[in-house]
Amino acid sequence: MAKVESFELDHNQVLAPYVRLAGAEDQDGAHIEKYDLRLLQPNQEALPTSALHTLEHLLAVNLRDYLTGVIDLSPMGCRTGFYLILWGHHTTEEVRDALKLVLEKHVVATDFVPAVSAKECGNYRDHSLFSAQEYAKQVLAQGISSDPFERKV
Repeated sequence: MAKVESFELDHNQVLAPYVRLAGAEDQDGAHIEKYDLRLLQPNQEALPTSALHTLEHLLAVNLRDYLTGVIDLSPMGCRTGFYLILWGHHTTEEVRDALKLVLEKHVVATDFVPAVSAKECGNYRDHSLFSAQEYAKQVLAQGISSDPFERKV
């Protein structure tokens, strides 16, 4: 049976919010990285689906302005954060700083959520900008660490 990297992580030991490199692969000259953007403490909190969905839209659109090679941003099934997949080499600090900037500039300070019509979104009624902003404020107030086990903000 193949191992799943995130299932090997001791979720009781991590200290959210944080950004961590969750994996990297090289194939045919391409380098791909997967980052764990953990906003809430596992097994203690979970984002409501409407906040998670709105954050997904805002992060997916706006992280591309601050990081090169964004392939995908996907919510975690546990609803404590997101996985970000990138082409190329990045540092955890670079990803953390981009996440912080997007939360400050494009989540907390916005009044617009992209792609929320029935044509653009498969569950367009399940959004809450207010909730997304409240969780973003909480994450920013705690500081985003570049290490999952030690607070480095």
